[in-house]
Amino acid sequence: MLKVLKSGFFTSIQDRGRFGYRGMGVPVSGVMDDDALRKANLLLDNALDAAVLEITMTGPKLEFDLETYICLSGADLSPTLNNKPLEYCSVIKVSKGDILSYGKLKQGFRSYLAVKGGFQTDKVLDSRSQYFPVTTKPCLSDKDEIAYTETSAFAPTISEIKTKRNFNPNTLEVLKGPEFSILSKNQLDTLFKKGFTISKENNRMAYQLKELIEKHGYSMLTSGTLPGTVQLTPAGRLIILMKDGQTTGGYPRVLQLSEASISILAQKKYGDTISFKLL
Repeated sequence: MLKVLKSGFFTSIQDRGRFGYRGMGVPVSGVMDDDALRKANLLLDNALDAAVLEITMTGPKLEFDLETYICLSGADLSPTLNNKPLEYCSVIKVSKGDILSYGKLKQGFRSYLAVKGGFQTDKVLDSRSQYFPVTTKPCLSDKDEIAYTETSAFAPTISEIKTKRNFNPNTLEVLKGPEFSILSKNQLDTLFKKGFTISKENNRMAYQLKELIEKHGYSMLTSGTLPGTVQLTPAGRLIILMKDGQTTGGYPRVLQLSEASISILAQKKYGDTISFKLL
């Protein structure tokens, strides 16, 4: 078991998501930064959808009860194992009783912890991703225990990835949304020639942007949405739906983020700036 001594700000179990249930109003959920998930699971020779811990802003304090191998990816939260600094995107062996801790947030916003074989919590609707009320809790709490399989010996195909974890890119590549055609020239100019600031209203459900664009009076029926859908409110507010976002909405869907852009946005926090680039 992995013992949660301190849970951090918002630490949850996530895999790639819960698919096939949007028709019943169930969000996809899953990791916000799919690129980070892929790297960590690849290094551990895990299935690409093996469950990991998603760690937001401040990290937990964790104790390993069994030998295994781990990999860290995503945001730099100054992780240590028994008070010794750890490298990201590298396979690390841990022993029984080892303590993994996190410190100061240096870059990014969401960090990931993968374990050999993935975390073995119960699946709900074909996914281990935590999302309340589909699961009993939205995230981990102090004193929780998470199952994983003991691994005493492992020879990874690749032991590390030499890659720059650059969180500075702020350009989000987007496709035209279903209601893109309603946008005026002034609105288009603002969308693609100016930058936007992440507001305080940002979480796993949606990111709101601080700056407004020109108001509109377009009325539409409630229609389907996806993670990465950019909605435009009548007041000119842009709302970008994320992995726990609702499955339908009544605001015009003017843009759609690429999967890579969702991962980029997942590492942004309040006060960071982004811009849009049409594919």
